Amino acid sequence: MSAKPEADHVQPVRLADYRPTDYLIDSVHLDISLNPIATRVISRLSLRPNPAGVAGAPLVLDGGDLKPYRALLDNEALNLSEVSTPDRLTIANPPARPFTLEVETLLDPSANTRLEGLYRSGSAYCTQCEAEGFRRIAYYLDRPDVMSVFTVRIEADEREAPVLLSNGNPVESGEVGNGRHYAIWHDPHPKPSYLFALVGGDLGSIEDEFTTASGRNVKLAIHVEKGKEHRAHYAMESLIHAMRWDEFVYGREYDLDVFNIVAVPDFNMGAMENKGLNIFNDKYILAIQETATDHDYAGIETVVAHEYFHNWTGNRITCRDWFQLCLKEGLTVYRDQEFTADQRSRAVGRIASVRTLRAAQFPEDAGPLAHNVRPDTYSEINNFYTATVYEKGAEIIRMLRCLIGHEAYHNGMALYFERYDGKAATVEDFLSCFAESAGRDLGQFFHWYQQAGTPKLTARGSYDAETKTYTLDLSQATPPTPGQPEKKPLLMPIRLGLIGRDGQEIPLVQDNPASPREAKYGIFELADAQRRIVFKDVPSKPVPSLVRRFSAPVILDVDLDEDDLLLMMAHDSDPFNRWQAAQTLATRLLIRSTQLIRAGELPDFNPAFAEALGAAIEAGDADPAFAAQMAALPSEGDIARDIGSDVDPDAIFLARRALRSDIGKLLGERLLAVYDRLASDAPYSPDAASAGRRALRNACLDLYAAAHSSDGSEIAMRQFQAGANMTDQMAALAVLSAYATQQRERALDSFFRSHADEPLIVDKWFSLQAMIPEPETLARVKRLMHNHAFSLTNPNRVRALIGAFATGNPTGFNSADGAGYRFVAETVLKLDEVNPQVAARLLSAFRSWRNLEAGRRALAREALELVAGHSALSPDLRDIVARSLA
Repeated sequence: MSAKPEADHVQPVRLADYRPTDYLIDSVHLDISLNPIATRVISRLSLRPNPAGVAGAPLVLDGGDLKPYRALLDNEALNLSEVSTPDRLTIANPPARPFTLEVETLLDPSANTRLEGLYRSGSAYCTQCEAEGFRRIAYYLDRPDVMSVFTVRIEADEREAPVLLSNGNPVESGEVGNGRHYAIWHDPHPKPSYLFALVGGDLGSIEDEFTTASGRNVKLAIHVEKGKEHRAHYAMESLIHAMRWDEFVYGREYDLDVFNIVAVPDFNMGAMENKGLNIFNDKYILAIQETATDHDYAGIETVVAHEYFHNWTGNRITCRDWFQLCLKEGLTVYRDQEFTADQRSRAVGRIASVRTLRAAQFPEDAGPLAHNVRPDTYSEINNFYTATVYEKGAEIIRMLRCLIGHEAYHNGMALYFERYDGKAATVEDFLSCFAESAGRDLGQFFHWYQQAGTPKLTARGSYDAETKTYTLDLSQATPPTPGQPEKKPLLMPIRLGLIGRDGQEIPLVQDNPASPREAKYGIFELADAQRRIVFKDVPSKPVPSLVRRFSAPVILDVDLDEDDLLLMMAHDSDPFNRWQAAQTLATRLLIRSTQLIRAGELPDFNPAFAEALGAAIEAGDADPAFAAQMAALPSEGDIARDIGSDVDPDAIFLARRALRSDIGKLLGERLLAVYDRLASDAPYSPDAASAGRRALRNACLDLYAAAHSSDGSEIAMRQFQAGANMTDQMAALAVLSAYATQQRERALDSFFRSHADEPLIVDKWFSLQAMIPEPETLARVKRLMHNHAFSLTNPNRVRALIGAFATGNPTGFNSADGAGYRFVAETVLKLDEVNPQVAARLLSAFRSWRNLEAGRRALAREALELVAGHSALSPDLRDIVARSLA
């Protein structure tokens, strides 16, 4: 589908302009007759004037490239040429009373490559309506504060689509003749149109039941492509665990008779929480040990839980407008993170979520695409499904709980559920519940939603041996971001401790604690630009352990030397800060080495750091998943972010390679000993403990191979050929891919031949090759685009190959000749004609271009200007490129 030239004239939407809609839609009756190229949709809307709207205002319904065939107002025909365009239906003088509007439209699902509205995925019919996809199915007030009761009749050829699903509960089904059949679904819960869903196809399924806390039986089903039913059982287990957890932790019980999940191979996002009918990208449903890694299993558990948790935080209570997107997404991400922490290792889960935040959200905050967690304006809402809304939004909820405490948090959530059930809410509504439950003013805390940018927290300590006091001076500052040159101080919780030189925790004693939570939990509030805290009875100069559990999403600048960090790695009682100490020390070494390499000198190395790392790895039996995290050095992106400006990706790559090699040399035999010790002949299990052992074992192989590429490749080849499970096979293939050896090409060819008919495995094969840090990789990626398994119309294939190159290969994408930039820009332009959402997200790989050294910066700008100069960009892509260049 070609983009429309009028995209240039899209007007921004502003939060300040919000007003209630002039009309309400009490109920919706949809009659949808499925056909691959000519699906008929009859929508019958029961409308009435909104008392909060403007009396006598015209009724303006949203459309999206629709083809209307008839329209009836209270059963009287309307002149379509007078009232409709493909993108709008307008009734100039609607009745000042309740009335009905019936409109028939015709759709072509097979031609819908945007994957918005109704489209075909394989042989199945599928919908995606968030954020504004429903208008591509029927004319509607397509905004989240219009909540209606939906009844849906679906008709289809029974051989083509024996399974017909929609939201809510099944009401009726039967035959209609000529080989066609129908099903009627009714959802008793009012919902916005973005939560509408429909699926029709010849699908296989697995079924189960769940008994709620009140004793109701709920029928559960997961529908997948036929022949893959056996791969959905882990997803079903995850669903049941999530349902039970939400009852136990939040008191939220499921509210329909059935819960359906459908997995499809063509999907723009990970999954969608449509009421009672979740639709998933099949990568987050399908898993058996021969096809899925431990990471895949963990992803399935998290995403299944996330979409289910939306039933209350997103569906029962939805957003008043799209500016409140964080209200459902940030809150639900926090809930799924807590679920995962309870299912697996809390420390490892916290590290993983912070890694994601720093890799995706911190660069967003530091670049031209920075925006508030609750934006003030947008041109294309699809571009605000960002790490800022999701990941930073979750961190805000975590801070809120830290500030007010467990009891006040859960009382506030209960109040929120009670007060806003069945309504469309705002961030202000949400925070008011916690202000009430905690009995405190949260006005300053609201700045976290209003201000973009990552705060910098500076900490400086001084010890007075004579008075046995330790003074800690804290200060905060948030840098300017687009449209926000000045920042206000934020209210943030700083969880801290003091560590003695013997490695023991020092009690926190103050003369006048500012709050009971400071004295009892070590949670200190920073509300002003600066704060001084004085601790007494401190026997010797301590090492401050700050922002424990990453209690606030900040960049920490603290005056610790390398010995302090080594002590924290060994003794800090907070596992997150033990890991953080290792990351901080490694980052210092890597930044120094980067500077030395750019100056033509040899990189730096600290054997004591490698020894501390070795000790953590060897002690990993207690929590191998945590030890595996300790073994993982900061990424090239992490280092670039901390350098901040004048970034040279090649120098960073060389510095990181040198440090990994030095560690591998020093720890070589010790790494192999742990690798051998963790070998297991036990049957594969995706449980957390087993996954942790595999993670540590493979981390040891990776570090060993960094210094012993020939021997490491031989070990990796043996592991690859053993093929015990996909986790170990992929880890071995990743090691082999890092080195230009004969084993690499043999293994890659063998892997593809073995799995050529498995799209999700082929995606892994694409990604591994796209991330090979060699000059020839771009040519390899271009060849792979002609592989029969690649398709520009499938988002998973695009993300696996082009996305992996753009975001997972810093030296390839940022090649000094600009070839990587030009390739991605040209691909984005082609993709924009097929799927604008995916094209816009791919272009966001340029988000940190202004931080590069001058030569690359100029070449990146040229690539962005190439995109900007195209005459017919989609609104999605024009928004991203305009903000990137602004």
